[in-house]
Amino acid sequence: MAVPKRKMSRSNTRHRRAQWKATTPQLVPITVDGSVYQVPQRLAKAYERGLLRPEG
Repeated sequence: MAVPKRKMSRSNTRHRRAQWKATTPQLVPITVDGSVYQVPQRLAKAYERGLLRPEG
């Protein structure tokens, strides 16, 4: 396991952590039972196969 050799300053730690940002998932339209839903692209196949049910 990697262990830091020296203590990192509070300023540097906070500056590094501030760079991580959540992004909104890219939504794609899919048709399930004649209705069109906007779902995340990475889950589109699961909805089409019926593994997940879209919420109305």
